[in-house]
Parts: sequence; C-alpha cells; structure tokens
Amino acid sequence: MNLIFLLPLDVLLPVSSDKSWMHTPEALAKHYIPYNAKFLGNTEVEAPKGTEVVKDAVRKLKFQRHIKKSEGQKIPKVELQISIYGVKILDPKTKDVQHNCQLHRISFCADDKTDKRIFTFICKDSESNKHLCYVFDSEKCAEEITLTIGQAFDLAYKKFLESGGKDVETRKQIGGLQKRIQELETENAELKKQLQELEEQLMIAHVPPAGSVSVKLQSTDVFDMVPFSTVTPLVPSRASNGCPPPPPTSLPPDMSKDLFGAEPFDPFTCGAADFPPDIQSKLDEMQEGFKMGLTMEGTVFSLDPLDGRC
Repeated sequence: MNLIFLLPLDVLLPVSSDKSWMHTPEALAKHYIPYNAKFLGNTEVEAPKGTEVVKDAVRKLKFQRHIKKSEGQKIPKVELQISIYGVKILDPKTKDVQHNCQLHRISFCADDKTDKRIFTFICKDSESNKHLCYVFDSEKCAEEITLTIGQAFDLAYKKFLESGGKDVETRKQIGGLQKRIQELETENAELKKQLQELEEQLMIAHVPPAGSVSVKLQSTDVFDMVPFSTVTPLVPSRASNGCPPPPPTSLPPDMSKDLFGAEPFDPFTCGAADFPPDIQSKLDEMQEGFKMGLTMEGTVFSLDPLDGRC
C-alpha cells in the first residue's frame, strides 16, 4: 500500500491508519536517530518533487554504481543522523559530516516498494540552490528511515511556528512601519524648519515702515490664507427640494496629500522590514521551505534490484 503524506498540516495523520510515527518527539528534538546505510550518491534533478523525478535519479545512480562496481569500487557506507535539525550524512568511522541536509530544504522523500532496501529524498542545496536527489540502500530500514524523516519534518515545522516563525510576515510589517515612522519624523523635522523660515519671511514682509499708516486687512495665516471660520457648516446642506446634494464624483486632487503636501501614511503599503540580510534571508528561506511541505511517497523506482549487496 502506498503512503502519501503532505506536510505541513495542522493535524498530521498518516493516510494508512495502521501506520504511526516511529519515535517519541523528545528523541528527535533533544537527540537524533541513527541509521546505517549505503550511499549511492546524489545527483541534480529538475524539480523538487515527483515520482518520475526520483525514478530517473535512482536509475542514473544505479547505473553509475554498476560502472564503479566493475572497476572494483564498493558502495560506501554512511551513518544517517536524523533530528529536527536535519539529516546528517557521516562517515561511520571518523564521524566526519559529508552532507548536512536541513529539513526545511527537503521537499520529497520516498522508499521503493519493489526494492525494499532503496530510499531517497530531494534536498535543495544551500550553496548552489540546486535540487539534489540523495539515494541510499538500507538492508532493513528503508521505510522506517522515510517515516523518521517525515516525523522530524513535522516536529521541526511545529517548533518553527512555536518559536515565532508564523510571525515572520508580522515582523516584516512592523519593521516596515518603524522605517516609515522614521521617514515621517525626518520629513516632519524638515517641514518644521521650512515653516519657521516662512514665518520669519512673513514677519519681515509685514513690518510697516516708520511713520506709515497701517491699513487693517483681513487677517491671514502663515500661508496667506483666510483662516477657517466656525460659521462655515461642517455638514453638507440640503438642497431646496429637501434632498441631500449628490456626492462629488471625484475627490479634489489635493485630497491625496496632507496639510504639508506629504503622501498619507498607509500601514498596509509599507515595504519590507530592513532586517540584516543574513537573518532575513534565513527566515524567508525557512518559511518558504516549510510552506512547500514534505511529500512522502512509497513508489516503484525501478524493476532491477541493486547489485552488490552485503
């Protein structure tokens, strides 16, 4: 029976009711689950998901291993360490890390239903951003390893949300608001300076020469405008027939700006937050990876078994 999981989900349940996660959350969150396997290698693929994508990758790597076997080379053994922090591929003797695949970069994971030893996953490379398909041979644990990666992904996604990952967009908006406030404060300071200079010029212009008779004119404000009169009605007056006047067909052009000629502040049109590029890119990458989810599938990679088993 094929197993298909689509992550992330609010409530994650295997499609097959007789399957459940293999380990306790603490085992994957505080430690790691080790597995031994043979590593056929990895190869670049064109898509982050898809059965046909991994089938082609497995065939390609199997063919390469047949050639290397004819040259006397054995399939190298590796140790897999699976946790909520990723899937590490190590040398079993020296414990040197050969590959470190972060879970939010893993988009597809599957085991072979005809060749029970083969399993694979697709991971986006952190440096080249290419999608690489990793293929392994495990004598007894192919399906269990696939399920463990799925469980680790689910736990990592939930931990990401609990630690504030769901607020990445909110933090961006807050950062945008803060940036816009700084811009408005700068504009306000500049406008105050211009206003002060204008008031000084108006005071100089209105000083009458000595001995002249001043003529009292209607008072104006600092912009030479007649001040607003409270007698002016604040609500639209009704027409002579008792019906309210029709609404204006369009707003005056100056309504799009405030008193000082500045564009009105709209918190929903702010740009992205000005976070440090390294931190912001990591948050965006994790959010994008977890949004894509992990597809787990049991499928048939090829009809020919892998030679050279031990």
